[in-house]
Amino acid sequence: MKDTGREFPLDIRISFKTLFETYEANLTTGSDLQKRRAEEVLAVAKKHPILSEGFTTQKEIKKVQKQIDFVLDDIFTSVLQTNEIKIAGAPFQSTPFKTTSRYDAIKANADSSYELQLTDMNDDEFYILGCSLILKGYYGYNIDFRRPYFYNIPDANGVMKSYKVLYNADFGQIEKTDASVNITQEDVSELLDNFNNIELWKEKFPPNSWLYSGFVIANMYDATADVSLSDFKTSLLANESAKDGNFIEEFAGILKSLYSIQDLKVGFTIFNEEQDLFEQPGALGESFVLDGKKKEKCDTALCEASYYTLFKQKQFYCISEVERYANLYPENILYQKLLKQKVASAIIVPVVDNDKLYGILEIVSTIPQALNSINANKLHDVLPNLVDSVKRSKEREENEIELMIQDECTAIHSSVHWKFHREAERVIKAQRGGQQAYFKEVVFENVYPLYGQIDIKGSSEVRNEATKKDLVLQLEHIQKIIKRIYTLEKLPIYEQLEFRIENFLEDFNTEELQVNSERQVLQFLKFEIVPLFKHLSKKSEALKAMVVEYQEMVEAGSGLVYTHRKDYDESVTLINKRMASIIDRKQKEAQDMYPHYFERFKTDGVEHSLYIGESITKGKNFHKVYLYNLRLWQLQVMCEMENSFYKLKEKLPVQLDVASMILAFNSSLSLRFRMDEKRFDVDGTYNARYEVVKKRVDKANIKDTNERITQSGKLSIVYSQKEDEKEYLKYIAFLQHKKMLDKDVELLDVEDLQGVTGLKAIRVSVLYETNTKNDQKEYYTYEDLMSQLKT
Repeated sequence: MKDTGREFPLDIRISFKTLFETYEANLTTGSDLQKRRAEEVLAVAKKHPILSEGFTTQKEIKKVQKQIDFVLDDIFTSVLQTNEIKIAGAPFQSTPFKTTSRYDAIKANADSSYELQLTDMNDDEFYILGCSLILKGYYGYNIDFRRPYFYNIPDANGVMKSYKVLYNADFGQIEKTDASVNITQEDVSELLDNFNNIELWKEKFPPNSWLYSGFVIANMYDATADVSLSDFKTSLLANESAKDGNFIEEFAGILKSLYSIQDLKVGFTIFNEEQDLFEQPGALGESFVLDGKKKEKCDTALCEASYYTLFKQKQFYCISEVERYANLYPENILYQKLLKQKVASAIIVPVVDNDKLYGILEIVSTIPQALNSINANKLHDVLPNLVDSVKRSKEREENEIELMIQDECTAIHSSVHWKFHREAERVIKAQRGGQQAYFKEVVFENVYPLYGQIDIKGSSEVRNEATKKDLVLQLEHIQKIIKRIYTLEKLPIYEQLEFRIENFLEDFNTEELQVNSERQVLQFLKFEIVPLFKHLSKKSEALKAMVVEYQEMVEAGSGLVYTHRKDYDESVTLINKRMASIIDRKQKEAQDMYPHYFERFKTDGVEHSLYIGESITKGKNFHKVYLYNLRLWQLQVMCEMENSFYKLKEKLPVQLDVASMILAFNSSLSLRFRMDEKRFDVDGTYNARYEVVKKRVDKANIKDTNERITQSGKLSIVYSQKEDEKEYLKYIAFLQHKKMLDKDVELLDVEDLQGVTGLKAIRVSVLYETNTKNDQKEYYTYEDLMSQLKT
């Protein structure tokens, strides 16, 4: 028998022989009722031998349909006809020969062209299923190819319903034919490793080469909810990127099956927590809540009740009759919006994880009461998977945004990160929509700058001195080796080399280190000394030992002694680390007072820039009191950095001094992120004046003198406006009261800089605190401290 149109290894013959054998057993072992029933059935079997011999066509079935119905009456009992979904027929064939009334009703609701066929099984898998039945049923091999079997049958509304099938194959047997190929253990081993090789399976089991005699009974039950949930999980995984435009259609199809509502539609609205907005979902389809708008404030997009339910209670909001409620509450925004879109019933679901709202799912229908607070509970099985998928999608989107920010802008301070995030989000959404979009420069208007530095005094001179000492040390050692050579081998060239070394040493002792001095020595060493020392190493063990000692003194890479410079570099590094750690730690406290932009740089010392204003802080209301507070905070931190430095000073390999300066700028300016340089810079010609002052003022002198504005042990505040002077004098008075600054306040004029005139400065000594033996604090000026350190 073959009505599927698909190849099969079994030639199927419908027979009731095995069933009749069961009734024959009942003649001797059954109850009186069973015996009487057995006699009736066996009488029919004897009168119609074709029922035992078997038949293969629908025409033959029709001839004995009445007898088939009679012998199967015990299996298809009349009292369960409207309850059970049951069929009997050839195994895995589409046309049953016996069915229950309930199955008939389901089939009658389906399209007339519908054919019963197992889902999720292609032709090759169907063929291998037949082979596995032979291996198990005839040979006894435990080949388990059983899978959940389903029939998909549409209902009267066209909604696809899924029915799980449980087969009973007790009334059938498998037999060999002349066309059968004998199967060995080796064949089975080969087949077990070649599931996908259909040609091999057909070689071992040619089509229709085995005979199946009997019939199967299939019991079915409605598994639509289970299948819908499984399909939903599969769909989420398949569309994990959230870029597949078919996802919402597939999801809607799954919910249609779950709810048995053909006109059901699904919408989704993204919640932007940062801006407290609902946004269009893009590839995730439409939003009924936004009704065509790209974005809208959450509290205006929803009514008061729905906002409270979704945002505060995190519960479903169900509207079973939109029109009725819209008439009862004509001022309700959400009801009117849904009514306008011809929505008659709706379930609005918050997509929430750990109390964090990601968006809202909208399930709507044009049928009143089709969706309600009772059947909303069906979503509890679906929602956890949707939440996980949305969460993963959001995390991927955040990662994509962060990658774009890093690629376009490198590391960004947390205070301004939100604006870069918004710009990256705009670009990615536009690109996903097929538009060309590029990362624009980010600008913060009307921000107030603060600048400060703690600079190592005379760092260039100290480094040059360290370089000179290293060069002298190296040349003296070379000189010692050359003199020793000359005693062993009196060549004039060695005397000439010693003469050149003496000239170098004399220059270093009488002059400042010239720009090209180090280069000249390096050339001398590279082309004359190094080749000579390689030669000398072979002359004698004594000379070799001196050369080895020299080589241990110099760095392998540069060929120069790095002893004094190493001490200098280590000292600078220790200062920078200590100063940077203080301001970084204090910055965290300052951010809690009021968010602002902060950046810091290590050079020969540590400098920092701060910018504060409402355009940076976004959601907070800026007031100048926060600027004043930050200026006072900056003064206090500079005093702490000074104190920390002088506690560190005596531990440094090289004794260094620092000078501190603050630049007060009265006006607000614009801060622009330069995309090409990947850094912030002030924007505009007037604002550039601030950068000029910042770069040059620390080297400036007091007007009409040769004295630097910045001095060790003193804090210098450079400004241009009288109101700044008044403001900072108030802060200084407060810090004098706190024993952080001394009483020697100086008001100074700064020499004119290129393009900048009229600058002034306040200079005041820092007080340094120490603890006495009885744990009482004492305070010293810089001069006192230096005197104490020297004793």
